[in-house]
Amino acid sequence: MNLITLVFLVFGAIVGSLSGYFFKSAQIKETERQNREKLEKEVKRAKEEADKIVVSARDEAMKAEEEAKKLEREKRRKLQEMEQRLVKKEEVLDSKSEKAEKIKEELEKQMESLKGKREETEKVIKQQEEKLQEIASLDKEQAKKLLLDKVEEESKDELIAYAKKLEDEVKSEADVKAKQILVDAIQRYASETAVESTTTIVDLPSDDLKGRIIGREGRNINAFETVTGVDVIVDDTPGSIVISGFDPIRRYVAKVTLERLVEDGRIHPARIEETVAQVREEVNVLIKELGEKAAFEVGVAGLPPNLVKILGRLKFRIAYGQNVLKHSMEVAFLAAELAGMVGANVDICKKAGLLHDIGKAVDHEVQGKHAIIGRDILKKFGMSDELVHCVEANEGDVEAKSLEAKIVQVANLISVSRPGADRENLENYVKRLSEIERIATSFEGVERAFAVQAGRQLRAFVVPKVVDDLKAIKLANQIARKIESDLQYTGKIKVDVVRELRVEALAE
Repeated sequence: MNLITLVFLVFGAIVGSLSGYFFKSAQIKETERQNREKLEKEVKRAKEEADKIVVSARDEAMKAEEEAKKLEREKRRKLQEMEQRLVKKEEVLDSKSEKAEKIKEELEKQMESLKGKREETEKVIKQQEEKLQEIASLDKEQAKKLLLDKVEEESKDELIAYAKKLEDEVKSEADVKAKQILVDAIQRYASETAVESTTTIVDLPSDDLKGRIIGREGRNINAFETVTGVDVIVDDTPGSIVISGFDPIRRYVAKVTLERLVEDGRIHPARIEETVAQVREEVNVLIKELGEKAAFEVGVAGLPPNLVKILGRLKFRIAYGQNVLKHSMEVAFLAAELAGMVGANVDICKKAGLLHDIGKAVDHEVQGKHAIIGRDILKKFGMSDELVHCVEANEGDVEAKSLEAKIVQVANLISVSRPGADRENLENYVKRLSEIERIATSFEGVERAFAVQAGRQLRAFVVPKVVDDLKAIKLANQIARKIESDLQYTGKIKVDVVRELRVEALAE
């Protein structure tokens, strides 16, 4: 390669480098120019948007300012109206105040005038009294007494005769009116007067069942009597057996149990105990339903549920030869009728009539008179004082202080005085047997007790873990001595203490 070629090559490289440099420079400048234009456009756009925002904000500010001015003008207008109304009211009040002052001044003048006239009148009266006293030589009280004594002395016989006449007329009218009220009340309510006995007859489909009920060596009938606390009388009467017991609940449980055993066909001690337990649970439900039904029929609402249960137990109580629940409903109707006629509180009389014998539901469990027991029961359930007083005064142990209490007493007497009631025998019989059972259960270890054979036999069931065989013998004698000391009765009472220990085991 010669020098000239080398020079040309160098020159070409230099020219190429310069050309590239100038081209690159021109390209960079063009890019810068484009970027500058783009930036200017962006700035211009941002400025335009900022101007728009400023204009919009200015418009909004002007609107807000205009709205504020408008509100301020409205408030100022309202304030002006209120100020005008207040000014008018003030003017009216000033006017009324002026009128009141004028009226006050006039009244004060009239009072002064009346006061002066009153003083003058009193002076005249005093002068006249002084003149009269000077003439009669008596003061005012002496003259008054003298006049009354003379009038009384002259008219004494006439006054006595007139008072006697009025007294006779009032008594006669009161007697007629009272009889009329009682007759009307009795006529408006008529109830059945059937007397319930202490026995229940169970019909049997076949006489062959009597042998199955008795069981081998009498084990079925003995188990039945032990669990239910009644006597079962199996005699020659065809197609029936008799259940005897003073407690209607026990008789009812025994009757239903026996009917179910006959229907089921399985009669043995275990089945008897199982059926009795089921029937007792059903009877508890039935008692509540009976209480609710009685309250509904009488029209008494709002009684506590537990009080309704106690009321239902009266269905199985007998007093004066009458079912106590029916008797209570009868008294409630009569008391309501009487209260309506004489203007007493019908609601209180109706409730008190229904609940007046509530103590009889538990008087065989709680010591005391049933009226006092009923009072305590009603207090426990938060009943009103008026209602409680009507119940506690029902038997006359507490003086009746209200008209309602006296009405309930009268209604009760009307009910128990009806024809067909054996007033004493059955009631005393039930009380005596209940007392025998209460004495037995008062001893420690006695779980339950049943008076059977019309009170000639007492069966006391004891807890085996508490009373052993030796204690059972001692307990029988203690119960017998207690009955001898506390009760009056004819004949003899046999006391049986039953101690039965059952042990169960499960084989799997």
